[in-house]
Amino acid sequence: MNAIAPAAQKLPTTVGNQELEEQQQYLTFMLSGETYAISILRIKEIIQYGQLTEVPRMPDFIRGVINLRGAVVPVIDLSARFGKQPTAIGRRNCIIIIEVEVGEESQSIGVMVDAVNAVLEIPGSEIEPAPSFGANIRADFIGGMGKINGKFVIILNIQHVLSMDDMEALAAVGSGRSAAELVKAE
Repeated sequence: MNAIAPAAQKLPTTVGNQELEEQQQYLTFMLSGETYAISILRIKEIIQYGQLTEVPRMPDFIRGVINLRGAVVPVIDLSARFGKQPTAIGRRNCIIIIEVEVGEESQSIGVMVDAVNAVLEIPGSEIEPAPSFGANIRADFIGGMGKINGKFVIILNIQHVLSMDDMEALAAVGSGRSAAELVKAE
């Protein structure tokens, strides 16, 4: 009689306040000469950089909006969001469309990057906690530091990068209302 072994169970690991599966897939991309990563579970699609419509009176890191199959999608320049120079437009620029939670609703947001690299699997054992100092971006933006072939990749905590205050402004862009109108409606 053949005995069927139970499926191996993945044990969660904790990095900061995040629980990470034993092995997750991350999309890696370049931004200002550094490699960053976002969990693929947050990513809807990747598109080529295209025509943006600028929206007046938005924060500097919001480059504008795009029309994605009839939906208005705000586009954030991650380099500017991190307090660096705005991303220079080139042939390899991409917009990563990410799904984030805003209250009880989800919102599609475009994140402008220099170039997309690859999808990599990073074992939980190869992810270190975010450094408390010395990083080029705010520590709360970092979900962890992944080690790949002896080099570090900054794994972003996208919920912190796209904080609630920013989300209110972005939701207002998507709904056609101002952030003040959106806050009053709640």
